[in-house]
Amino acid sequence: MTMNITLGMLKQAVVRIAIACEQSQTMLCEADSRLGDGDLGITMQKGWRQIADDSHDWPDDLSKAFFQCSKSLQKACASSFGTLQATAFMAMAKYCKENQLQEISPSDISPLLTVAYQSMMARGKGELGQKSVLDILYHLSEALKPILAIDNLKAVALQSIDSTLNEYRQKPNLLGRARMFPEKSIGLDDPGMLAIKVIVEAI
Repeated sequence: MTMNITLGMLKQAVVRIAIACEQSQTMLCEADSRLGDGDLGITMQKGWRQIADDSHDWPDDLSKAFFQCSKSLQKACASSFGTLQATAFMAMAKYCKENQLQEISPSDISPLLTVAYQSMMARGKGELGQKSVLDILYHLSEALKPILAIDNLKAVALQSIDSTLNEYRQKPNLLGRARMFPEKSIGLDDPGMLAIKVIVEAI
């Protein structure tokens, strides 16, 4: 089994994610409607369908492919969560260019997730601990710091995601629209965290 994640593997992954987002659209919209404006499922479905459609024309360059993902999201989604994802892909594209990556090794995954959540934090003016997508990406980046075999990555990632969801479920949301009624969010999963779970399960 190959030790690195290639561009070809990423193309296959984004198609799987697009299908998963379609299948999870209702669930994500319902979760979002309890705390936000209820359009997260549509954002994820439209955004990742656009990424998958555009992946057929990706340049043979990892950094440029991530940059194209960012452009696809900007084209398909006007929502704040679409913009945050586009920002993350832009940051990952920059990281790949600076480090001259053409494949992603297991040791690159944690740094890529780190630049992703840090760029989203700067863009969305959020902080860790506010029960948002930032927390789940931070914990993922920490869980995937040890160098793991590629076939162990998904199990460790899903374990981290479930652990983070469990940790934050009884806490209030302090970021985004949900922060206006923090007590309403106690006992509910953050929709952005659920969106990341959909992505990771599909990879």
